[in-house]
Amino acid sequence: MNLTRSEARERAELISVDSYDVNLDLTRGDEVFGSTTVVRFSARQGASTFIDAVTASIHRITLNGVDLNVGEVSDGVRIQLPNLAASNELVVEAEAFYMNTGEGLHRFVDPVDNEVYLYSQFEVPDSRRMFAVFEQPDLKAAFRFTVTAPSHWDVISNSPTPEPVPAGSLEEAGKNATWSFDPTPRISSYITALIAGPYQSVRSELTSSDGRVIPLGVFARKSLMQHLDAENVFELTRQGFEFYEKQFGTPYPFEKYDQLFVPEFNAGAMENAGAVTFLESYVFRSRVPDATVERRAVTILHELAHMWFGDLVTMRWWNDLWLNESFAEFMSTLAAADATEFKQSWTTFASMEKAWAYRQDQLPTTHPIVAEIRDLEDVQVNFDGITYAKGASVLKQLVAWVGQDQFMAGVREYFGKHAWGNTELKDLLSELEAASGRDLKEWSELWLETAGVNTLRPELEVDDDGAITSFAVLQSAVAEYPTLRPHRLAIGFYDSGDDGKLHRTHRVELDIDGERTEVAELVGRQRPDLLLLNDDDLAYAKIRLDDKSEHTAVRRLRDISESLPRTLVWASAWDATRDGEIPARNYVELVLQNIGSESDSSVVQVLLRQLATTLAFYVAPADREPMTAAAADSLWELASAAAPGSDSQLQFVKSFAGHAVSDEHLDALAGLLSGDQTLEGLNIDADLRWELLTGLVAGGRMDEADIAAELDKDATATGQLAAAMARAALPSADAKAAAWEAIVERTDMPNAAQRSAIVGFSRVHDTSLLEPYAEKYFAAVRDVWSTRTHEIAQQIVTGLYPSRLTTQATVDATDAFLDSLGDEAPSLRRLILESRDGVVRALKAQAADK
Repeated sequence: MNLTRSEARERAELISVDSYDVNLDLTRGDEVFGSTTVVRFSARQGASTFIDAVTASIHRITLNGVDLNVGEVSDGVRIQLPNLAASNELVVEAEAFYMNTGEGLHRFVDPVDNEVYLYSQFEVPDSRRMFAVFEQPDLKAAFRFTVTAPSHWDVISNSPTPEPVPAGSLEEAGKNATWSFDPTPRISSYITALIAGPYQSVRSELTSSDGRVIPLGVFARKSLMQHLDAENVFELTRQGFEFYEKQFGTPYPFEKYDQLFVPEFNAGAMENAGAVTFLESYVFRSRVPDATVERRAVTILHELAHMWFGDLVTMRWWNDLWLNESFAEFMSTLAAADATEFKQSWTTFASMEKAWAYRQDQLPTTHPIVAEIRDLEDVQVNFDGITYAKGASVLKQLVAWVGQDQFMAGVREYFGKHAWGNTELKDLLSELEAASGRDLKEWSELWLETAGVNTLRPELEVDDDGAITSFAVLQSAVAEYPTLRPHRLAIGFYDSGDDGKLHRTHRVELDIDGERTEVAELVGRQRPDLLLLNDDDLAYAKIRLDDKSEHTAVRRLRDISESLPRTLVWASAWDATRDGEIPARNYVELVLQNIGSESDSSVVQVLLRQLATTLAFYVAPADREPMTAAAADSLWELASAAAPGSDSQLQFVKSFAGHAVSDEHLDALAGLLSGDQTLEGLNIDADLRWELLTGLVAGGRMDEADIAAELDKDATATGQLAAAMARAALPSADAKAAAWEAIVERTDMPNAAQRSAIVGFSRVHDTSLLEPYAEKYFAAVRDVWSTRTHEIAQQIVTGLYPSRLTTQATVDATDAFLDSLGDEAPSLRRLILESRDGVVRALKAQAADK
C-alpha cells in the first residue's frame, strides 16, 4: 500500500497523464461498486510502470487494445504496465469496496430513515480505492466521472451536476439514473470527489471578480436539514471569495462551489475542488460554544483558501504539504479577522493553533517545517502541529518581516505563473524575494529547515525610581535543537488605567537575533506593571515574564483589558506548567480564579481543556482526587454565577460534567438531567443531555439501561455515537473488556463509532480499571498497525496508549516495545514515541507539583 518518493519521481519522469474517464456503478449492493477507468497517457516508448488500484476484484485490464493477464499484473493494490507506447490507453474494469473507515468511498446508513449516503475522502492516497489512478500529486489530469445510482439520489462531483438520465432495463425504469459530468480542469487525483445519496441542499450564487456567476450549494443529510444554517455558510463564503480574490489577484478557478456536511468524517474538512466536504458536527443540532461557531467559520475559510493554494497550484510531492496547510491556516485566520465578524481570530490562533505548535515542536519526534517525506506512511502521520500551526505561525512572522503588501504581491505573481501546475517551496520563495527585496535563503534555512522552539525572556535593570537602566531580550534553545533564530516581535508595556484595568501604554517593534539583543530605546522608561515580550503575537517563541510581570499576571490577569495580550500571558503560564517550571496546582488555581472573567469563548474552551489535562496528568497523584473534586466545586460555582444563558455558563457546565466525582456533583448532574434542578438560561438540549448522562455513567450513578433509554429518545447517528462513548465509560471491568474487544479484537466498527468508544474507554475516575490493558496494548498494537487502514490504526495506536497510567512502569514497557520494534514500522514508532513523551512530561510535572 505504500509509495516511495523515489518511485513517484521515477514514474513522473516516465509518463504524462492526459485524462481519466471513470464510470462508477453504485447499484451493486452494500459491499462493492463497479469501477471502470479509461486512462489516456503518454510515456517513454518501451518503458514499464504501474498504476494504483485498490480493488475487490478486477474483471479486465486492457492496455492499448491488448488484454493483460489480471493474475499476473495485478495484486489488488498495483497494476503493472509493461512495454508502454508513446501514446497509451488503459482500461481497467473492476469492483471496489465501500469503506466504513472514512477513507476511499465511505458508505453510511442513516438510522433515522435507513437512507444510504456516500462520500469520498482521498487525501493522501485513497482515490485508488475508487478508481485506477496514478496516485501522486504531480501527475495532474482532466477527470470525467459518469455515475449510475438510485434515481432519488443527488450526485455531486467537482464539475457541475448534470441532469440525470434513466438507467437500466424497462422493468427497472425510474429506479436508477446516470449522471455524466463534464471533465474537470487539470487537477490532482486527491482533490477529485464524489458525494452521492439523498442529500438535500440550499442553493445560492455569487459573482466572481471576473464577472462569472458562481453557483453555490450547501448540502446535508435529510434528517439534519432542519439544523443547517445555510445562510451563515453562504455569508462566510461570500466574504471569503471577495477577500481572497482581492488578495490573490486571481479569480476563483472552478465553475461552482459546493459545501457538503457528511457523516462519519475523520478530519475537519477536505478541499476537494469545487466540492468541499465538512464533518457533520458543524451542523449544530444543539447549542455549541461560540468557539465552535468560530472554528466552523475558520474551517470554511481554510478550505476556500485551498481552492487557490493546493488546488489551482499544487505541491509536487508531499514534503511541501506544510505549505498547502500552513498557507490556508494563515490566510483563513487573516480573512476571519479582516473580513468577517470574528475580529478576535488572532486571539484564537494564539490560544489554539500556537499551543498545538508548541506542544508538537517539543516532542522527541519534532521535525523541520519542510519535512523529509520518504513515502506515503511518512506523510500520513505528518498532518500535525508543525505542518499546520507552526508553519502558519512562521508565515505570520514572515509577513510581519517583509510586509503584508509585499507578501501578497509575491503570492499574486506565484498564482499567475504556476496556475494549474505543480510547484516546490523555491517557486514561492523566489516570488516573495522579488516582491519584498529581501533575501529569504537564510530565513528559510533557519525557520523552515531546522526544528525546535526558542524561549525568549527579558533581562532588565531599574534604578531606585523604577526607571529602566538596561534592557535586553535573551534567547535560548534546548540542547537537542540548538538553533537560535531571528525574530520580529513587539514589546508591550501595560499599566493600570483609571478604570482599574491594565492597558498598553507603550509598544516597540524590533528584530532580535542571537543569544542577547540589547533594546536601548527602552532605557529611561518607567518599568511597567506588566512587560510583555511578543506583544501582538508576531513571533513564534515561548515567552517568559520577568519577576514583577509574573507577580502582576498572577494577581491581575483578569484586569488585562485586551484578549490577545491576556491570552499570551495565559500561554506563558501554561508553557511553564508543562515544562515543570511552576507547580501544576498553581496553574489550576490561576485558571479557576480568573476564567470567570474571561470574555473570549475560544480562550475559555482552551483553558478548560488545559485544566482537565493538568488535573489528569500534571497534579501530584496523591493530591489528584481532592484537587479534582475541588475544581469541580469551583466549576459548579462558576456555572451558577455565570450570566444566564451565556456561553461561559454552557462551557462551565460541560466541564463540570467531565469532572464530577462526589455524590454532591453527581446529584447536581442528575438534577439537571431530570429537570429537578435548573440553572437560569441553560437549555438541556440533546447533546448536553448526553454529556450529563455520560458524567453520571462514569461516576457509577447510571448504567446500560439508562444509556439505552436515552438512545431510544435520540435514535440518531449522533445519539448512537454518544451511546458508544457512554457504554465504554461504564466503570466496570466487564464494560472495559467489551469496549476493548469491539475496538481492538473485532474489525467491523466504523471509524466514528470507534473514535467515540476510545474516548469513553479512557474516561475513568479509577485508573486501576485501565491497568490490565497496558500489556494488552503492546501485545496488540503491531498487528493493528499492519492489518488495519491507516485512519483506523492511528486512532487505536494513539487513543488506547496507556497515557492515563503516568508511571515509570509505563515508560519502561514502552521502551521495551520500541526496542523490539526497531525500524520495522517508522510511523508506528513515531506515534508511540510521542505518546511516551506525554508520560515522561507528566512525571516531570508531577515531581514539580509541591
